[in-house]
Amino acid sequence: MASNHKSSAARPVSRGGVGLTGRPPSGIRPLSGNRVATAMPPGTARPGSRGGPIGTGGVLSSQIKVADRPVTQQGLTGMKTGMKGPQRQILDKSYYLGLLRSKISELTTEVNKLQKEIEMYNQENSVYLSYEKRAETLAAEIKEFQGQLADYNMLVDKLNTNTEMEEVMNDYNMLKAQNDRETQSMDVIFTERQAKEKQMRSVEEEIEQEKQAADDIIKNMSLENQVKYLEMKATNEKLLQELDTLQQQLDSQNMKKESMEAEIAHSQVKQEAVLLHEKLYELESHRDQMIAEDKSIGSPMEERQKLLKQVKDDNQEIASMERQLTDIKEKINQFNEEIRQLDMDLEEHQDSTNYGWKITEKKYRKFQKASLNLPCANEHYAESI
Repeated sequence: MASNHKSSAARPVSRGGVGLTGRPPSGIRPLSGNRVATAMPPGTARPGSRGGPIGTGGVLSSQIKVADRPVTQQGLTGMKTGMKGPQRQILDKSYYLGLLRSKISELTTEVNKLQKEIEMYNQENSVYLSYEKRAETLAAEIKEFQGQLADYNMLVDKLNTNTEMEEVMNDYNMLKAQNDRETQSMDVIFTERQAKEKQMRSVEEEIEQEKQAADDIIKNMSLENQVKYLEMKATNEKLLQELDTLQQQLDSQNMKKESMEAEIAHSQVKQEAVLLHEKLYELESHRDQMIAEDKSIGSPMEERQKLLKQVKDDNQEIASMERQLTDIKEKINQFNEEIRQLDMDLEEHQDSTNYGWKITEKKYRKFQKASLNLPCANEHYAESI
């Protein structure tokens, strides 16, 4: 009996309750799987409570030790209860200070890293510059050695081809003369360059002097003239800008015109279209001219009055000209009669004295003066004179 009680007391309590194979005695409440009996010794609880004595004859009346705790899947610590959602975090000043310190440390690390890279780059750059200078000097030496090698190769070729010394000297003299000519030309170019630079400096000095003189003149001007000068200067700059803009537009239009002319030259249809446009422009200009003439012409009554007035004026002018013509004809007849009379007198007095000739010459002179004063004369009269 005692052995049975010891074995039953040593068995661990299962999840479902007590470690007995049979049903618990009546009046005893079985323990749940999540609750374990406390370590309170029996007999110390309040009578009538759940921790009080259950009975005299039973396994549960034995004392429960810590070593007799049930071993679960999680070990002696017992099962872990599940979390009831995310835990609440309080972000106070220390949290932000710690975050700021971490960021500062990261930035400091990055700055140090960049500083090291800059120092390394500067070292590499200094080394590169030194290498570059050394490369330049080596390149100059290589070029010089290449020239010497070319000379030695040419000398070897001459020796291998059994060239005479005279030919070598002739080539040397020719190359020397060519080098002398090139040297002289370079000296001339250098002299001209110096002269041009000197001339440019003198021109720049003159420009500066002129600017200084202009500034002095502007300073000596009155306030009104200075304001006027500034306005005119601003206007000049504005006009220059407009001129540049218009020049650019003109250049673009000229380029467009040239491209269009090239396209027209390669297309027969476009050439015919251009001819038709020119003809249309001529017809339109002729139409505008006719419209202007039509507008300048008045009404029929005005034109009739105008023509009547013109006819009257023409008739009056013709009548005056006919009267003048009649007078001239009468004078011509009169002079012709006098001429005939003078011819008869000359025939009768051919043997007369010089006195008579003088009288006749006076009459002829008088007649010539009178004929020159006439407004017009016929051809017969001019031939007779």
